[in-house]
Amino acid sequence: MPPKPALKKQAPGVGGKGKGMRVIRDDDDATTEAGDHGDEWMGGKQLVKPDDQLELNETELKEEFTRILTANNPHAPQNIIRYSFKEKQFKLIPSVDQLAVHFALDGNMLHKESDEARRQLIKKGLHQDEGGDAEGEKTAEAETETTADKADVETKEGESRGEDGSTPAPATTKAEKVTNQFNFSDRASQTYNNPYRERGSQTEPPPRINFSDNVTQWVIFDAYKEDFAKTQEKNKEKKVLPGRKEEDKSKKKLTAVDAQGDDVTKISRAAKIVERMVNQNTYDDVAQDFKYWEDVSDEYRDQEGTLLPLWKFSHDRSKKLAITSICFSPKYRDLFAVGHGSYDFMKQTRGMILFYSFKNPSFPEYVFSTESGVMCLDIHPEHPYLVAVGFYDGSVGVFNVTESSKGPIYQSTAKNGKHTDPVWQVRWQKDDLDNNLNFFSVSSDGRIVSWVLVKNELLYNDIIQLKLDDIPADGPDGTKLITLGCGTCFDFHQQQDYLFLVGTEEGKIHKCSKAYSTQFLDTFNAHHMAVYRVSWNPYHPKIFITCSADWTVKIWDHTSQEALFTFDLSSSVGDVAWAPYSSTVFAAVTADGKVFIYDLNVNKYEAICEQAIVAKKKTKLTHVSFNPTHPVVVVGDDRGYVTALKLSPNLRKVPKVKKGQTIEFTPEAEIAKLDKILSLVREPENTKKKESSSS
Repeated sequence: MPPKPALKKQAPGVGGKGKGMRVIRDDDDATTEAGDHGDEWMGGKQLVKPDDQLELNETELKEEFTRILTANNPHAPQNIIRYSFKEKQFKLIPSVDQLAVHFALDGNMLHKESDEARRQLIKKGLHQDEGGDAEGEKTAEAETETTADKADVETKEGESRGEDGSTPAPATTKAEKVTNQFNFSDRASQTYNNPYRERGSQTEPPPRINFSDNVTQWVIFDAYKEDFAKTQEKNKEKKVLPGRKEEDKSKKKLTAVDAQGDDVTKISRAAKIVERMVNQNTYDDVAQDFKYWEDVSDEYRDQEGTLLPLWKFSHDRSKKLAITSICFSPKYRDLFAVGHGSYDFMKQTRGMILFYSFKNPSFPEYVFSTESGVMCLDIHPEHPYLVAVGFYDGSVGVFNVTESSKGPIYQSTAKNGKHTDPVWQVRWQKDDLDNNLNFFSVSSDGRIVSWVLVKNELLYNDIIQLKLDDIPADGPDGTKLITLGCGTCFDFHQQQDYLFLVGTEEGKIHKCSKAYSTQFLDTFNAHHMAVYRVSWNPYHPKIFITCSADWTVKIWDHTSQEALFTFDLSSSVGDVAWAPYSSTVFAAVTADGKVFIYDLNVNKYEAICEQAIVAKKKTKLTHVSFNPTHPVVVVGDDRGYVTALKLSPNLRKVPKVKKGQTIEFTPEAEIAKLDKILSLVREPENTKKKESSSS
């Protein structure tokens, strides 16, 4: 690097003012003079502050502010919602395209050595000019080389002059980089945008037919005239003379063809299938739980279980009508009948019979309306289309589901033995000796009646009257009045058809026989209030269960006068039912909206499940019923709602078996399991008998 030339300063006052200064270089051509105006560029820069600028101290100036610049577009929408077919709901899209193009220009430049560029040059005739350009470039390069050589020679001369003491050429000053007043640092980062995935499906469109027509007043009038003429012809067909049969055959064919167009019954089956498919898609999560859900938390519970609510069945016309009866179909396991009425004698209006199916929880399969409230019903075990119904006004009826008529095909009246009080329970029995269908009914008028279906008549026969043991009361003119008990429920023995139990409002249980119409076989002082349900065990021939308004559920042996088990549920018990899969499991519902599940094989003293089902506190549960095949229990309340609940694994637990043994689900095994539990209760009685006999 050549040395900088020396500068000579002149003393102030010589050849100018004191303020000025003269700079003299050795080279006369490079001399510059500075006068009075030299202070303007020699002085420091003055910063002009705006009027509204903040005045900050040193600490505030030294404070660092980090600003993170992101690549997000502020104008990009952040609330795009699209429908997710996978999750079957509308979801917010997390990733939004943040790219914003401010300017885009499509260029048309080509590489000089590309084939396309050469072709274009050949077409334009510029291939000769390229040679000239090349020559021009060569001459330019030569000129630059000569100038460079001259510059080297001059620099060498300048160095030699500097050594001799002469003034060297002035050095070129480099431009200094202006430093920033603030300590500012730029940082940037770029994130990875998730790739988009698009899914699509295409189906074959249904065939379409374009139809158009103009409707005017005279067209409507003509159509009305044609319809009126058709109705007149139908009325004439009923009064056809023998000689006009052949003439009217052609007319019948025409009317039949016209009637087919308006007949909706042809597509009723297809429409029902489509409706069930739509409901299955709508309630897909519930259907999945019904089929596959198993509560995993049961493994961590100590022998306790839970109930999972599945479907909630209701109908607009049946709201505010209490559920008075629930009965599953013996043939179609997903179908069950529900009776609607009222237990309040001050609010008796109408009744309804609804048939619900698990396959269509949105609307009932069959709907029957009645003038009086429905208090009980029962489906025939061999003919599932026949339903026996008991009403609040004391009448009984039989409905046929397959017929289009909305009324009963059989119904009792005051002329043929109608009850004088509400009918609380009906039950189908085996056909009599003449193969006639028959069923029994019990009412609070103290009569148990057998009803036989003979052709178009409903014949009755009083089986027994529930007489009280009290002394007959004195009537007018010295007559004696026999007081009758009020029957509320009954149940027939599954093996011995003639044996049945009757529960009364007085809290007593009467063991009766069809062969004896004047006396009871036995009487149990079971409860202190009305008995709401009595039911034989489906496996054990001696055991039955009762529930009452006195808050208790009791298990009995019909050969003993004392209850084997007593459970206090702290509220009025509306219904109790044995489980079809076990001889030791039963369910009960109470007026405070709770469902209790007991398993005597697991816990003989407390319920293994106690769960509130209804949302409102004042809602009462009235009835409960187990599904014959599925682990589902159905519960009804006094507001017209029916809830299906699935039992967790602990509520249907199979007893443990040693290795190498197999579990046999036979009635004998269930009887042995229940006898093993009952033996623990019966031991004190047997020991007392032995002690009394020894003494």
